[in-house]
Amino acid sequence: MTGEQVGTGGWHRLVSLYEGTLRKLVLGLRAVSALALVVMVAVTSLDVVLRVFGLSFTGAYDVVRIAAVIAVAAGLPYTTAVKGHVAIEFIYHKLSRRGRIITDTIIRLVIIGLFALLAIGCVDYGNSLRAKGEVSMTLQLPVFWVPYVLGLSCVLVVLITIYHILHPGREMIKP
Repeated sequence: MTGEQVGTGGWHRLVSLYEGTLRKLVLGLRAVSALALVVMVAVTSLDVVLRVFGLSFTGAYDVVRIAAVIAVAAGLPYTTAVKGHVAIEFIYHKLSRRGRIITDTIIRLVIIGLFALLAIGCVDYGNSLRAKGEVSMTLQLPVFWVPYVLGLSCVLVVLITIYHILHPGREMIKP
């Protein structure tokens, strides 16, 4: 084998590792999102049943609020990977193939920039919450980690968007 062939094989292995790891992270966060939805339903249902008997679930609001943020944040990378977002394509389809490619690339680069900034902002906010010792209202649970989860999701959206730029017209994961 020549050095060029070895280098190409190494590159393909690296790309396969990148895509495989990214898929696993996305599917793992999808499971976290689903679990957060189950927690929201279970806590809300339990709170309603307890109220029928004159009791309450102390901290139900805290748990549901945190679970809601986790459900949305953890579901974002999967939705991006399957291209599940709502798209307005009326003008897009009137463009030539080259125009669609240019428009799509520009939009994806803007998405990368915005989500990268959002990820940085989330980490900064999480650090701020940790430094201040912020906790939830009722249960006094530390909440600094919630923006970290959102930041991780934003980083994954950036990586998925890079995948979409390199593989136009393909979903990363089939729904």
